[in-house]
Amino acid sequence: MGPGDVLNDSFGHSAFRVIDANQNIDVVYNYGVFDFNTPNFYLKFAQGKLLYKLDRNNFTPFYNYYSKQNRWIKEQVLNLSPSEKQEVFNFLQNNYKPENRDYKYDFFFDNCATKIRDVLVTVLKDKISYKDDFVETSYTFRELIQKNVAWNSWGSFGMDIAIGAVVDRKASPWEYQFLPEYIFKAADHATINRGSEDLSLVKSTKELFKNTPKENKSNFFFSPLFVMGLLAFIIIGITYKDYKNNSRSRWLDVSIYSITGIIGLLLLFLWFATDHSTTHNNYNLLWAFPLSLLFVIAISKTNPKPWLKRYVVFQILMLVLLGIHWITGVQVFAFGLTPILIAFLIRYIYLMKFLSKKAED
Repeated sequence: MGPGDVLNDSFGHSAFRVIDANQNIDVVYNYGVFDFNTPNFYLKFAQGKLLYKLDRNNFTPFYNYYSKQNRWIKEQVLNLSPSEKQEVFNFLQNNYKPENRDYKYDFFFDNCATKIRDVLVTVLKDKISYKDDFVETSYTFRELIQKNVAWNSWGSFGMDIAIGAVVDRKASPWEYQFLPEYIFKAADHATINRGSEDLSLVKSTKELFKNTPKENKSNFFFSPLFVMGLLAFIIIGITYKDYKNNSRSRWLDVSIYSITGIIGLLLLFLWFATDHSTTHNNYNLLWAFPLSLLFVIAISKTNPKPWLKRYVVFQILMLVLLGIHWITGVQVFAFGLTPILIAFLIRYIYLMKFLSKKAED
């Protein structure tokens, strides 16, 4: 199934379809379902502890659900023998039992797409062989994500802040298959052994529903780059006014310290207090530093203590280090952040000089 309009549908979807006309069976086994009624749903989701499950539906309502969303549907018919089909069906039936159907979802390594491949490998074992030639260009995990989400969208902006440097390494062809697009391509290039010969895993491919392409109606004036640019313009403008008046807008510094500190706490939570594999080693903490919350009261005073200057210098160094990380490829940051990071740097440099002058006076 092709991508949908909301963020969690941006990457498409994959499922198994089992047809047996003689027994009037036409069902879909879908590993991409979760229960909104799960106790503490949002907390478990945030912690990466939410269980997904295998669901089973009749094909017609499943087809109607995706076609009504204008999402294309393609089908690969697998080149399996009757006994192999039965083995896959038995596996899915057993996996659908209430005691077996739940699994701990992982965006990269255990999702609706990887389950397709993993089930086939589990059942067919060494008879099935996946090739690497379906990958034409080497991408990092982050680049693969961004191929499916517009870079100047709030979804992309939020993901780039929340996920860490662990996604900035090159993905192997096997790892590409966390995306339904590449599960589809990998299957098309895979083979199944028939004694003395290897046959294509996919016998035929069908297009069951062709969607109608939609025009991109995104509004630049509501995009992250524009909004962050506007905020940066305001911060730089206030800083310039403070410079001309030899003053300091304390409310602005309190706002920056409070907001970046809170964001930093959330990033620390995602890194150390959750099971998400994608949120580790997040160097967005170089600009969203949690310790800033401890200095909110100090920065709010008319005459801050001289030692506060050291923390401001530390913030400047952290922004410089962020730039080095970005240039060297340690981590790629949201492009929409660029204006606000420049504004923070200008503000901190002014703040450092202002506090130095105050100390001299």
